Amino acid sequence: MATKVRDQKITKQFAIYRDDCCRVLPELPEESIGFSVFSPPFVSLYQYSDDEADMGNSESVEVFFTHFGYLVDQLQRVMMPGRVVAVHCMELPTLKRNGEEIGLWDFPGALVQCFLDRGFIYHSRHCIWKDPLLQAVRTKAIGLAHKQIVKDSTMCRMGLADYILAFRKPGDNPKPVANPDGLTEYHGSRKVPMNLDSWVDWEGAQNINKRSHWIWQQYASPVWFDVRQTNVMPFRDAREDDDEKHICPLQLDVIERCLALWSTRGDTVLTPFMGVGSEVYCALRNGRKAVGIELKDSYYRQALGNIKSLKNREQMNKGFSL
Repeated sequence: MATKVRDQKITKQFAIYRDDCCRVLPELPEESIGFSVFSPPFVSLYQYSDDEADMGNSESVEVFFTHFGYLVDQLQRVMMPGRVVAVHCMELPTLKRNGEEIGLWDFPGALVQCFLDRGFIYHSRHCIWKDPLLQAVRTKAIGLAHKQIVKDSTMCRMGLADYILAFRKPGDNPKPVANPDGLTEYHGSRKVPMNLDSWVDWEGAQNINKRSHWIWQQYASPVWFDVRQTNVMPFRDAREDDDEKHICPLQLDVIERCLALWSTRGDTVLTPFMGVGSEVYCALRNGRKAVGIELKDSYYRQALGNIKSLKNREQMNKGFSL
């Protein structure tokens, strides 16, 4: 790195930096990233730190997208042609205490427009089912309360789903993401039907591999009902007593599916909002290289610990080493 960063750990398999992603990304080589996956700050919904470089501290939506737009410009520069950026997001509630009417803001739609304005192709959208009862208990949202059905159901609404928005950089992909063995691993809550076991290690034409077909049907569904919500990296030690209102890493099932669909072994995977290292961990476990950037020190330290835990796993047989 030409720019001096606050902290870093660099090996042959990964490079992670503790600093502002908008300072680090300009130092990355052009068209060097095969896939990017991340969950950006949700504007001002959650507080992550008091750092002025934290996009979650933006004083307005306009300021946030000015800041975030600079990141998207850099993604356009560093991504390989024809490759995909996957963004995890959700619709955001509007609140009376913020001077707004109670309702929803289409944050995913605003992200789509931001990427389109900077030359990306809107590739796909997956909806991730979330349990409305758990949301009602956690958020105390009036729209999810059963008593509101009794009182006046015009104020009732659905639970808020998560989304994976995928954007593709224009151009011809120089390195196809081929799956010559089909999809061999399923990441989700369902059980692969036992009658498909005979297709494990199938050596014939993969276009007729019924087990791979079944996995693809789950992944190709526009709504992912089978993501295990608690399948996340350790994160509780990264919480600091006096700061963030929210910390919830992206589910590993989601990251694993995105990696299977939009990257291949040997690719470099980028996450500009690394958090506790979920995307870097999954990338390394699946034979990819990784670049992770995280502003918050406690998250960075937790990410480093999570990445090091791979040393004790069978996955290091896939080529990972510290």
